[in-house]
Amino acid sequence: MELLDTLQQGIYAVMTPVSSFIWSYILFYLLFGAGIGFTIMTRFMQFRMLGHMVRITFDSRSSDQGVSSFQALATSLAARVGTGNLAGVALALWVGGPGAVFWMWMTALVGLATTFVECTLGQVYKIHYADGVYRGGPAYYIERALGQKWMSILFAVFLIIAYGFAFSGAQANTIAKGMEGAFDVPTWVTGIALVVLAAVVIYGGLRSIARVAEKIVPLMAIGYFLVAVYVMIANYSEVPGMLWLIIQSAFGFGPAVGGAVGYTIKVAMENGVKRGLFSNEAGMGSTPNAAATAEVNHPAAQGLVQAFGVVIDTLIICSCTAVVILLSGVYDQMLASGGGESMQGIQLTQTAMADHLGGFGVGFIAVAILFFAYTSILANFAYSEINLEYLAGRHHKKAIAILRPLVLAMVMIGSVATLGFVWDFADLAMGLMATTNLIAIIFLAPIALRVLKDYERQRGEGIDEPVFNRQVLKKPDEVEPGIWD
Repeated sequence: MELLDTLQQGIYAVMTPVSSFIWSYILFYLLFGAGIGFTIMTRFMQFRMLGHMVRITFDSRSSDQGVSSFQALATSLAARVGTGNLAGVALALWVGGPGAVFWMWMTALVGLATTFVECTLGQVYKIHYADGVYRGGPAYYIERALGQKWMSILFAVFLIIAYGFAFSGAQANTIAKGMEGAFDVPTWVTGIALVVLAAVVIYGGLRSIARVAEKIVPLMAIGYFLVAVYVMIANYSEVPGMLWLIIQSAFGFGPAVGGAVGYTIKVAMENGVKRGLFSNEAGMGSTPNAAATAEVNHPAAQGLVQAFGVVIDTLIICSCTAVVILLSGVYDQMLASGGGESMQGIQLTQTAMADHLGGFGVGFIAVAILFFAYTSILANFAYSEINLEYLAGRHHKKAIAILRPLVLAMVMIGSVATLGFVWDFADLAMGLMATTNLIAIIFLAPIALRVLKDYERQRGEGIDEPVFNRQVLKKPDEVEPGIWD
C-alpha cells in the first residue's frame, strides 16, 4: 500500500503541472476557438440544420451489412454518456460552482460544429476491413489527408492510453462507488462483476459492441431524462432561481463553495469546459472512430447524426444531473458548509437524488451509472481496438489479444483506486489526445466544408438521401478506392 501511494505521488508530481498547462494555456482556447470557427464556417449549421439532424438520426436504424448509422451513434453515445454525465457534472459543480453548467452548455453548442467536422472526416477517410465493419477516425484522416504519419501514430497512442486505460478505469471507479453507496457492495466485488460482463461483449468484436449499445443506450437515456423532468415539475417554483444562479455564477457573481478558491470566471469556465469535453467529447477525436464504422450514402449524414449526439449527451442528460443537484436541499447544505470531500463525484448525485426521491433515488442513480458506465467501457474498448489495429497493421489480431486482458485489468484497478487519481489521469490523457486532433481538424476543415456543401446542394435539388462521390474532393486519390466511387 505504501509503495502504491509513493507511486501515485510521483506520478502526480509530473502529471499535474503538465495537465494544468495543457488545459489552462492550450486546450481551453483551442477548443473554443476551433468550435467558434467551425460554427461560422458551417454557417451555424447546429441551429439551421437541427431539425434535419433529428429526422435523419431516427431514420437510420438498419444496415445491409456492417454497422448502421444509428448503431454508430449508439456506440459513440455509449462512450459519451457515462461518468461525465453523473459524476463529472457533480465534480464540476463542486469545484467550479453552478457557473460551470453554463460553460458546459457553451462547450456543447460550439461542439456540435466541431463534432460534425471531425465525424465527417472520419467517414470520408474510412477503410474496408475483413470483418465487414469499416474502420476510421483521426489516425486515418491525419495520415491520409494531412500526410503526417507521426502525428497519426501519436494520436492513436494517446487514444489507447485515454480510452483503453484511463477512461475505462474512471468509469469502473464510478460504478463501484455508486454500488457501494447504494447497496454496500464492496468495490472489489463490483470490479470482478464488471470484468466478467465486459469480457462477454468485447470478445465478440465491434458488431457485438454496437448491438449492445443500440439496445441499452436509448432506454437508459430516456429513463434518466424522465426522472429529471419529474424533479423539475415537483420543484417548478425554484427553476427560475436555479437558472439565474447558473448565469450569475458563470460570470463570477455566485457564492463560493467546495474546493473553489472563489467563483472567478476562470474557475467556472475551466471546469465547465473540461467536464463538458469529457462528457460530449467534441473535438477530442474519439467520436470519429464510431462514426467511421457506419454504412451511409454520404459522409455528411453521419456527421450530422453524431452532432446531434452532443445535444443528447450534454444539453439534455448533463443538464438533467445539474437540475437534480441544484434543486436539492443537499446543494443548499453544501453552500452553507463549504462542501466537503464526501460531496464529490457520484456520491453528490446520489445524495441529491435521495433528497428528491428518498431511498429509491440512491438505488436509481446506482443502476443508472451501472448501465451508463458499463456501455462506456465497451465503447472505450472499441475505440482502443480500432486504433491498435491501425498501429499494429497485419499483426492486429495478436495485438488485440494482448489488449483485451490489459483493459479488463484496468477495469478492476479502476474499481478500487482513488477517485482523484483516476480522474486526473483521465484529464491529462484527454488533453493530449484532444490537442492533437484539434490541430489536425483545423487544417482539414475545408474538406469537411466541401462535403457539407455537396450534401446541401443535393438536398437543394430535391434529393432526399444524397449520395457522395469522392470526385467532389480536391484530392480524391487520398480516399480508399471503392468506398465513395
